[in-house]
Amino acid sequence: MTLRVADDNSLSESAPYRVAVVGSGPRGLSVVERLAARLLAAPPAHPVDIHLIDSVQVGCGRVWRTDQPEWFLMNTVAGEVSAYSGPQDGGPHRPGAGPSLAEWWSSADANCPGPHGYAPRAVHGRYMLYVLSTIEATLPAGVRLHRTTAAVADLERAADGYRLTFSDGTRLDADRVVLTTGHTRPRLTGAQRELAEFAAARPRLSYIRGDSTADMPLDRIPAGSAVGILGLGLSFYDVMAALTLGRGGAFRDDGIGGLVYEPSGDEPLLVAGSRSAMPLPARGRNQKDANHRYTPVLFTADQVRRARPHGPYDFRADIVPWLLAEVELVYYATELRHRAGERAAREFTAEVARAAESGPPKPAAAADRYGVGDLPPLDLDRLARPFAGRTFAGPEEFSKALLSAVEDDLAHAELGNVDSPLKAALDVLRDTRALIREFVDFGGLLPASHRDDFIGWYNPRSSFLAAGPPRVRLRQVAALVSAGTLRVVGPDTRFTGDAATGRFLCSSPYVTDSHVRVDTVIDARVPSPDLHRDPSPLTRRLVERGLWTSFRNGTGADAFDTGGVAVTGSPFHPMDSSGAPDEGLYVLGIPTEHTRWFMQAGSSRPGFWTDFVRDADAIAAHALSPLESLTRTVLDTV
Repeated sequence: MTLRVADDNSLSESAPYRVAVVGSGPRGLSVVERLAARLLAAPPAHPVDIHLIDSVQVGCGRVWRTDQPEWFLMNTVAGEVSAYSGPQDGGPHRPGAGPSLAEWWSSADANCPGPHGYAPRAVHGRYMLYVLSTIEATLPAGVRLHRTTAAVADLERAADGYRLTFSDGTRLDADRVVLTTGHTRPRLTGAQRELAEFAAARPRLSYIRGDSTADMPLDRIPAGSAVGILGLGLSFYDVMAALTLGRGGAFRDDGIGGLVYEPSGDEPLLVAGSRSAMPLPARGRNQKDANHRYTPVLFTADQVRRARPHGPYDFRADIVPWLLAEVELVYYATELRHRAGERAAREFTAEVARAAESGPPKPAAAADRYGVGDLPPLDLDRLARPFAGRTFAGPEEFSKALLSAVEDDLAHAELGNVDSPLKAALDVLRDTRALIREFVDFGGLLPASHRDDFIGWYNPRSSFLAAGPPRVRLRQVAALVSAGTLRVVGPDTRFTGDAATGRFLCSSPYVTDSHVRVDTVIDARVPSPDLHRDPSPLTRRLVERGLWTSFRNGTGADAFDTGGVAVTGSPFHPMDSSGAPDEGLYVLGIPTEHTRWFMQAGSSRPGFWTDFVRDADAIAAHALSPLESLTRTVLDTV
């Protein structure tokens, strides 16, 4: 195979084989790391160029860029994060063998809190740049890495591969192209569009759309103004930090395990709300080492397929009973271990496992016999909507209920993700993601169940209960509420434009006198990827050219258009408009969300390969496979 550079009419057998990786966040970096590891293990006889392309910062991308403030924290402890596909082995750091984030951070910063600490996102960005530098420094002879800071505006098939056109008009031809383009800014629809249009017609108002918080124009919000924050998830905590710590405020210990907020006077009043009205619960204090792997007892692929050997599956009927049984098992076994010891917990687990031979068991029934049936029953809906069914006489009454719920969550979180029955049980939702993907990805569920049961019901509850922030964020919430700097409006918070006053109105139907008028509304929710609403020039051209299509689960009237890019199984070639896979292209990560699940995962674990690395390696192996024929051609000419 030969390659030509755009605008060069000559062809040469010595032209390098080129792989372009578009998007250099964690997914793109992982692909480059595996390309380099494979080339290091088997140096090619033919020259190879790897082009890593990013419009913001090559090596870490927009979300992890290194110039963002350090109050934006990661939500995974540093010891569980690695951008290398193998641990340190005593040799030089290189593709396939290098330090975890925690190991690198501790060597670079004497104030590193250790493997159970949470790194600022900018620190993770610097770690990613370090990984890229070790990749570049150890490439074998004949392999070059090119860092290109530019936006790709178009991609088309060419005679010898693919042609990429950058936003400035320059072009690059490549043999293989990997697209790991990350989070986008989808076109606004529905209520978000109405809020934006309401603000656009009134100069004093501002609507800030959902995005990476570091890219939001928060500096223009006046001190002392009232700001509505839509959503209480992970992005809410970033907005909260930016408008308090970022405005010169400070938190200090109150001497009894909590925090007190000391305002600077430059903060706005934060008026936040969501359907649940509960800020995302905290992750349990980490008690697991980086190599921890949870092995399910009840919720296994064999158990599910014993009842239904072949899909598509009904998520609620076929998957949920086994998953909830596993969650309950850990919940009661953890408490039993505390009360009666490890042996009693093992006996309880064995008894419940035997009951699974006739279908999904009910661990709660056995819990009574073992003396732990007095625990509050586990209910994902109740946990995700703690104020459902309640009404409040006013904002003060709701704030007291909120602070009580936050304190209760922090008590569970302080016990840890091994010792707290609740946090250990909810970690099962996190630890079984790979197993759930086996049943969900690529249309593994019935279309209606995929749309309603999985995306509509399970996904938001799983995200709420198993993907929380560091504990300090909940302590900060309590301090801000107590200081009057933060007000959570109440359940089912509504954000509307009030034409009578020309301002935004925030209110809860379940809290009397909860109405608050604000001049700015911030959508603090991560936009869901949707191929149909992605306005980026590259996406639009890929769709127009028929290189990207949307994955539809099912056919006919029952079909569900997911909005995710349609791809094959590993190594994830996009399906073009003719229904055929384009085997020179690969799509990984965020653009394929809903075709696959939980593609926002941002790293692998040190010490063993997760799906994150396996996906990257499969792409690297396939992208480099033509080198075998090129090498034979070179040898034949010697």
